[in-house]
Amino acid sequence: MSYTEGFVLAVPAGNKEAFIDHAKDAFPLFREFGCIRHAECWEDNVTDGKVTDFRRAVKATPDEKIVFSWMEYPSKTVRDAAGEKMMSDPRMAEMVEMPFDGKRMIYGGFETLADVGSAEGTNYVSGSLFAVPNANKAAFKSFCETMSAIFLDHGASRVVDTWGDDVPAGKVTDFQRAVAAKDDETVAFTWIEWTSKEKCDAAWEKMMTDPRMEKAEMPCDGKRMVFGGFVPVVNLFADSKATA
Repeated sequence: MSYTEGFVLAVPAGNKEAFIDHAKDAFPLFREFGCIRHAECWEDNVTDGKVTDFRRAVKATPDEKIVFSWMEYPSKTVRDAAGEKMMSDPRMAEMVEMPFDGKRMIYGGFETLADVGSAEGTNYVSGSLFAVPNANKAAFKSFCETMSAIFLDHGASRVVDTWGDDVPAGKVTDFQRAVAAKDDETVAFTWIEWTSKEKCDAAWEKMMTDPRMEKAEMPCDGKRMVFGGFVPVVNLFADSKATA
């Protein structure tokens, strides 16, 4: 089963091009270690929330933009082996100087709950984080499957839902604090891919009148859900199927 390394970070707006170059330069090494896709998505529509939001998640300053990012691996075994290789490969030292504050980056490993559709032609991404009671894992998976069908029917090209598996606590920021997760809750990292922002916006309008939405009960606290819209600025595949 595929495995995801998920990230959220704050990047100074003025460092956008340097950030893109840094990510693209690093991908050949990640690909060598087994990464099959690397996506970096730049903030487009990230609003402040009453309880939680992406900006608070990484303590972003007014001059910083949120990046929603992930790396896909064919399995957890490949991802774990990649992590070990990165720690010992001298080439990683050349990538230490990052164009953002790495201490505020949040990251973790996530197992796949659902992955439907195609990543072909992705030009917009809706990213979300949830705090889900551990006891509701099966119900959350069922909820994701229901919502995936609705999203795809209204124009999404791919929907991926993942469940926290290796999500470490951080000194400054982490995924748990991002969604104010309780001790008996796990963080879910999910995203929806669209071929355009226009298609995404139109889909949300249609979904509000879809009768299936009334039956889709979220088995977690929606008030602590974190979400936003992003534009892929790096979208690299190991098979060179697409680049951005």
